Amino acid sequence: MPRNEDRSLTPRRDAPENPRRFYREVDVAAADAGFAARLDGRVPRSPSGRPLVLPTRALADLMAAEWADQGEVIVFAAMPATRLAQATLDSLAGAGEASVATVVRYAGADLLCYPAESPRVLAARQTALWSPLLAWAREEMGLAFVQSQGVVHRPQPPETLAKVAAIAGGMDDFALAGVAYATALFGSTILALALWRGRLEGAGAFAASRVDEAFQQEQWGADSEAVAREAAQGAEAAMLQAWFAALR
Repeated sequence: MPRNEDRSLTPRRDAPENPRRFYREVDVAAADAGFAARLDGRVPRSPSGRPLVLPTRALADLMAAEWADQGEVIVFAAMPATRLAQATLDSLAGAGEASVATVVRYAGADLLCYPAESPRVLAARQTALWSPLLAWAREEMGLAFVQSQGVVHRPQPPETLAKVAAIAGGMDDFALAGVAYATALFGSTILALALWRGRLEGAGAFAASRVDEAFQQEQWGADSEAVAREAAQGAEAAMLQAWFAALR
């Protein structure tokens, strides 16, 4: 998946696929093997028909808040936790290997391993934000990444990628889904793992992922579409922080 892809564009409340709100009350209750956000006492289902039952009450509360926040129409694009929960439940069978592969693939070309050579201001900002995270990955996670300035690809050590695969493979389904989502959003496995482990908050991880974009906006400005996309992606990063916290 491409980094910061357009799935994060600000949702349109007048989009034809947005159904009208069909419920009045939202609450959270214990359900089979977990907790569910209920709509007028009923448990909503995923697109494939699976009941949206989550492993922790905090995660169900996160999803319930999204349902409660809807107005006259339901804007699913504005419900990232619900969409991630649906995707996780609908892809439980056999999805783990694909998610681990996604995390490993991004680790092989991690954003933080490609700092700019110039201008100096940009390079300095990247170093200030990224170097401590590379050190954290090495010291706390046992992941030794190597950097390569510019855009020339430099393979990561096989033992590092094997360790990434082992870490991702040891996660439960919901944590792995969140890390895979964060990895694609940030273009960085290191940032995704730092958010998962609580080393970074969502805003900090998102800021670290877009140092170059922020610098370019300072130089040339930003159009309305870019601003809207940034806001939506920032909201997704905040949701991921809450998602991981709800799983702890």
